[in-house]
Amino acid sequence: MNGLPLRVIPGDSVIHRLWAGTKLIGIGLIGILLWVLPSWPALIVVAVVVAAVALLAGIPLRAVPKPPWWLWALAGASVALSTLVAGFAGGLTTARSVVLGLLVVAVSVLVVWTTPSSELAPAIAKLMTPLRWLRLPVDEWAVVIALCLRSLPLMVDELLTLRAVHRLRPHSAQHSGHPSAQLTLIDMVVAALSSALRRAAETGEAITARGGIGRLTAANAGPRRIDYAAFAVMAVFLAAAIAGSFVIKGAM
Repeated sequence: MNGLPLRVIPGDSVIHRLWAGTKLIGIGLIGILLWVLPSWPALIVVAVVVAAVALLAGIPLRAVPKPPWWLWALAGASVALSTLVAGFAGGLTTARSVVLGLLVVAVSVLVVWTTPSSELAPAIAKLMTPLRWLRLPVDEWAVVIALCLRSLPLMVDELLTLRAVHRLRPHSAQHSGHPSAQLTLIDMVVAALSSALRRAAETGEAITARGGIGRLTAANAGPRRIDYAAFAVMAVFLAAAIAGSFVIKGAM
């Protein structure tokens, strides 16, 4: 895919200033909405929200990922096959599933682009505060989730590097005896695992140097007035999506 990697796009927009927990709550609410009511009105409302958030955050067009042609071809073939097998209704359902998947990815990427990774662990820990009453390892869970999200851009970078190395390596005949002729997919996998272990060791050392897991979740940030306003806007859009779904369902 082209476009900017999965890293924070610098900015001082309203979206950038929102608390990380507000964005995570927004993802959760949108996910529940699309799971309970995967209707076209709900998808349209979510698409409008995604476009509005991208504009408010000042996301440049060059940052939008451009999936390869074969991904679009696969989606089109799935819709066409469903239409042939189950009729127009089946094709419409498959198309709706494709749009739903794209919207889920878009919402997640917007959060990654507008939220520093250092803010994720404290926000997740604060949102899971009720679980502390059950003496569950909230801090550890929050750090693991935050590190998984932080690892996405690192993984993309490593894969792109390995791909470039694979393209630049000399190509020799299989029985020429040259070392490049012995490189296989297994060698690439071993290289990827070695790089992942190195990154993991460096991350562990960095966490230890900063005082351990507790320091990563110790920030006292929380919702502010701008976040409560965002909650109100989300409630309006969710209500519109639910109302539109039931109106169309009743009309049918």
